[in-house]
Amino acid sequence: MTQDSVPPLIIGTWMRESDLAHFPPFFLPYPEIRLIDGRTEPIDISQMDGLLLTGGGDISPRFLKQPVPDPSILDSVNEARDEWEFPMLEKALAKKIPILAICRGLQVLNVTLGGTLYLDISGHNLPEQKSDNCQKLQYNRRRSIAFEKVNSSHHQALNRLGTGLRIEAWNEADQIIEQARLEGYRFALGTQYHPERDPSYRPIFELFIQEVLRFSQSPKKS
Repeated sequence: MTQDSVPPLIIGTWMRESDLAHFPPFFLPYPEIRLIDGRTEPIDISQMDGLLLTGGGDISPRFLKQPVPDPSILDSVNEARDEWEFPMLEKALAKKIPILAICRGLQVLNVTLGGTLYLDISGHNLPEQKSDNCQKLQYNRRRSIAFEKVNSSHHQALNRLGTGLRIEAWNEADQIIEQARLEGYRFALGTQYHPERDPSYRPIFELFIQEVLRFSQSPKKS
């Protein structure tokens, strides 16, 4: 088999149009890896070597594991995305596929594991928080990776943790969870902040990519 005939490694994702320029640069050093966007292209779990859950609108009420007293607080709900991400995540977890979950993605991971969300919080959706690394974090000693300050913009956050999810970092000012991982799992790391918006977060993508490469070389569950 020639090098050109080797199939690419596939990372499945669902990406809003506003994020299309942010993620690919982190994968450019790895031409063997291909991102497939479930929003525009069909993908099967059997093809995947990794799952990337990105930011976006709020989870629709029928997928939440909690009541929604005031649906008007929900922003940019996309049920088609929920119908793709939640089943895909459950299949990925069953196959032990490496997972990187960002902002909404961390919330989807938490809800899938049985957790709940704060449905509307203040102080985390200011314009400067979208791109400036201005929010200081505190970390547990057992953490996957650490950044002193992050660029976290959102109006929802983790409340009750899903089964197996463990906090790695929280906002110093108000204790909002900013980083968590799934214990006893090969690699499932979630951040409430947005590493795709700044090249200084490349190490977090490197962690994920190295796990994708390892997974691709290991026997996969059929």
